[in-house]
Amino acid sequence: MQAQQIKHPLPRSAAARGTRGITLIEILVVLAIIGLIMGGVAVVAFNALARAKYETAAKDIASWSESVEMYRLYRGECPKSPQDLLAAGIIKRISKDPWGSDYVLTCPGEHAEFDISSPGQDRELGTVDDANSWDEHLGEVPEDG
Repeated sequence: MQAQQIKHPLPRSAAARGTRGITLIEILVVLAIIGLIMGGVAVVAFNALARAKYETAAKDIASWSESVEMYRLYRGECPKSPQDLLAAGIIKRISKDPWGSDYVLTCPGEHAEFDISSPGQDRELGTVDDANSWDEHLGEVPEDG
C-alpha cells in the first residue's frame, strides 16, 4: 500500500488563503480622510451657528422695535429702558441677545427715533460685530465677526 497524503481542511497561514490583513498605512489614510471630512463639517456647522445667531438678533431687534412703537403709541413718550416696556405690560420678559448680553435701548436715538443694539459676539458695544437697529446689514454675519 502506498502512503496517502492527508490534506488539512484549513490552510496554515492567511497568506496561503490569498488574503492579508490591513496595514498601518491603510488605517492612517482612512483616519486622515475621516479627519478631513469632520473638519469640513465642523467649519460648515460653525458658520451656520454664527449666521443663526445674527439672524436671531435681527428678529429680536425687530420685535423690540415693535414694542417700542407700541409703547410710544399708548404712552406718547419714549421708554427710557426695557424695564419701562415690562412695567407697561407690552413685553412679558426682558430677553438677552444670542450671546447672553442685554439689548441696549436708547430713546431718543442717535440714528433714528430710537436705537436698539446688541453688543454681538465680543459683548462690547461700538465694534464691528454689533447688531444695530439702524444697520442696513442687520442679520448678516460681519466680515470680521
